[in-house]
Amino acid sequence: MRRTGDLKLMQELNRSIILDTIRKHGPISRSDIAKLINISPTTVTSAVNELINEGVVREDGIGISNGGRKPVLLRFDPNTRYVIGVSISNSYIKISEMNLEGSIIRKEIHSTNYQQGEEIISLTLQIIEQFLQSKENLEGCEGVSIITPGIVDAGKGIVSYNTKLKLYDVPLKEMVEQQFGLPTYLDNDTNAFVLAENYFGSFGQYKDLVYITIGDGVGSGIMVNGKIIRGYKGSSGELGHTTIVKGGLKCECGNEGCLENYVNWPAIYSKIVTALMSRGKETIIKDQVGEDLNRITPAVFVRALNEGDSLCFQIMDEIVSHLSSGIINTIHLLNPEVIILSGEIVQENDLFVNLLKNYVSKQVIPILREEVNIQPTSLGADFEMLGAAAVILQEKYQFTI
Repeated sequence: MRRTGDLKLMQELNRSIILDTIRKHGPISRSDIAKLINISPTTVTSAVNELINEGVVREDGIGISNGGRKPVLLRFDPNTRYVIGVSISNSYIKISEMNLEGSIIRKEIHSTNYQQGEEIISLTLQIIEQFLQSKENLEGCEGVSIITPGIVDAGKGIVSYNTKLKLYDVPLKEMVEQQFGLPTYLDNDTNAFVLAENYFGSFGQYKDLVYITIGDGVGSGIMVNGKIIRGYKGSSGELGHTTIVKGGLKCECGNEGCLENYVNWPAIYSKIVTALMSRGKETIIKDQVGEDLNRITPAVFVRALNEGDSLCFQIMDEIVSHLSSGIINTIHLLNPEVIILSGEIVQENDLFVNLLKNYVSKQVIPILREEVNIQPTSLGADFEMLGAAAVILQEKYQFTI
C-alpha cells in the first residue's frame, strides 16, 4: 500500500515536471503535455489547475483541433512571482528583484569596504532588510537566493570555507530565514553560473562543461552529464587553488603557487601599478587614470588592451599562460564539451579568449586539439544575478536543464 508521504512526493514531482514542460514548450495543450511526458490526462489537469490558481501558468489562446474540440493552450507566466537574488564577493554585494525568467526588476550594488567575518554577514543581512522594506508585502516572493565564492554546503545552507571573506561554517541560510521568514537558498557562485548558462544562456545544449570565473579569485563549476559535480564536501571546482608554481607565491589558503594568485584581478592590478610606479614601461592607462591609481579597473585594463597597449598585452600574455596550464589539466581530466569564461577581464575581451585558445590548443593531447572549445559567458554583465535566480528555479521548481 502506498504511503501518504510517497503519494505527496509523487504529486509534487509530477507538478514540477508539468510546469517545466509548459515553461519549455508553451503554448501547449493539456493533452499534449500528457503525451509528451507520459503522464495521465487527469494528473495533468489537476496539476495545471493548481498552477493556474497560483498564477505561474495562464491560459493563452486556442490550439488546432485534431478532430474534437479545439484545445486551450497553456503558457508559463514568470511575472506573478519574484525572487530576491544576492551575490556576495570580496568587494561588493549585489542584490536584485527578478521575475521567474531572471529579468531584473530592480538592482542595487553595495561596496563591502572589504569587511570580513561577522561584519560581512551583518552587512548582508542589513542590505537584504533595506531592500525588502520597499515592498508593501512579500506575498509573491518565492524566496531569497544567495551565492558566494568558496566552499558551500548547499544542502545545509552553510558557507563552509571562504578565506577571503573569513567565513567558516556560517549557517547563512538559517540566519536569513529566521530574520525574514522567507525560504532561502545558498550555493557556490560558479555552480550557480553553470545553471544560469543552461536556463538563460546559449549553452543549454551542453551536458558536460566547465565554467571558470576570474575576479578577486578563480573558481570553476563542473557539469557532467547534466548534473553539477559538488564533490564530497562541496569543494569540487576549486581550480584557483590548484598548484601551478612549485614554491610560488603564498596563498591565503596556506598553500604556495596557487593558480589564482597569478591570474586574478588583484594580481593584474599589482602588475599595472608596479609598472606605473617604476616608470619602466609606457602605457595609455597612465593617461586614462592620471595619478589616481584607484581608477584602474578591469574595464580600464580591457579598454587599453583593445587599443593596443603593449604593457597590458604583456600582462595578459603572462596570466593567460598560467591559466592555460590549469585549463589543459582540466581538459585532460574531464574532457568537457565546452569551457565557459566569465569575469570583468573577460567581458568584451576577444583578445583574451583567442590567446587562451591558442595556448591551450598547442598543448593538449593531439586527439583533443580540434575539439578545444573555449567561449565567453553568454549571460552578460548580470551573470551573478542570473546565477542566483537559477538556484531557486532548480531548488524551488526542480526545473531541468
